[in-house]
Amino acid sequence: MRDDSLHRALDRANSDVVLIVDDVPDNLSVLHDALEESGYTVLVATHGEAALQRARQALPDIVLLDAMMPGMDGFEVAKRLKAMPETAHIPIVFMTGLTETEYLVAALDAGGVDYVTKPIKPKEVMARMGVHLQGARSARQAAQQAGQARNALDAFGYASITVRLDPQGRGKLTWQTPLARDLLLTYYGTSAPHVPEPVLFWLRKHVLGTVPQVEPPRLLIEMGKRRLSCRLHQRTDDGQEGAGGDTGDWLIVMRETSEDAIVEAMSLSFKLTAREAEVLYWVIKGKINRDIADILGASPATVKKHLERVYAKLGVETRTAAAGMAMNRIRQLHPQFEG
Repeated sequence: MRDDSLHRALDRANSDVVLIVDDVPDNLSVLHDALEESGYTVLVATHGEAALQRARQALPDIVLLDAMMPGMDGFEVAKRLKAMPETAHIPIVFMTGLTETEYLVAALDAGGVDYVTKPIKPKEVMARMGVHLQGARSARQAAQQAGQARNALDAFGYASITVRLDPQGRGKLTWQTPLARDLLLTYYGTSAPHVPEPVLFWLRKHVLGTVPQVEPPRLLIEMGKRRLSCRLHQRTDDGQEGAGGDTGDWLIVMRETSEDAIVEAMSLSFKLTAREAEVLYWVIKGKINRDIADILGASPATVKKHLERVYAKLGVETRTAAAGMAMNRIRQLHPQFEG
């Protein structure tokens, strides 16, 4: 489990955090001193298990990893780091005395981005580190900005998820805001990484379909008085183009509305009473006075009186004009609403 107190204590604003993994104390000492003198925050581990634990706790910016260690070797450590979501993004530079091609290929296959050969030359190590830290820093900043922008949607009642679609049409939910998690549980009883089948079917149809659609129709799911609207917002990766359309990562924006919320919005917008707003809502839905009376448990005459007061407050004379004005206002407040 990640140690948040350790993570917060690291001064990431002013220095990059480096984790050195080596079972030879002399190697650790040489690198540790050189990196610390150059302004890096340095952490050390002398065996594979300690390296994994330290990486999960501190989330270093880069790992310098000895390839050959007793017990769990560096290749296995790298594979495990890449398999954990929280550490998969961390660049790994292998340190190895093995220069045969098969070992260097194995280092890259295990997830390494680079390697340096022993005996270690600190200046060479830092030059290699600089290249990879710059790329990692840019990627981390972009991810943070994207995450902040997406999470900000929750504050406005919008939820978002990212679905990864492979060429076979299989989907995996790879990212979600807290509000999106709650909505998916409420409407579908599912959670990440599972994509609800109706959402996946809709995504396949409009992404992998034979006719590309610039603005696919929204997916609407109703549950009693509540309604969830899903909109295909944008592609979030470079992806690849398949035979029938584009695969890759897709951002879907969702928003929930309810009859109660819309009635309340109309009441506030037009200074209507709660009952007047209810009558206007059902007018928008195309109901006649007799139907509205049945729905609200009132008489048609009472509905008519409410509707006359609605006309006066909106400054209109007809049912159609009242419905049109109300629809325009609702769509400003709830863009996904469809009467």
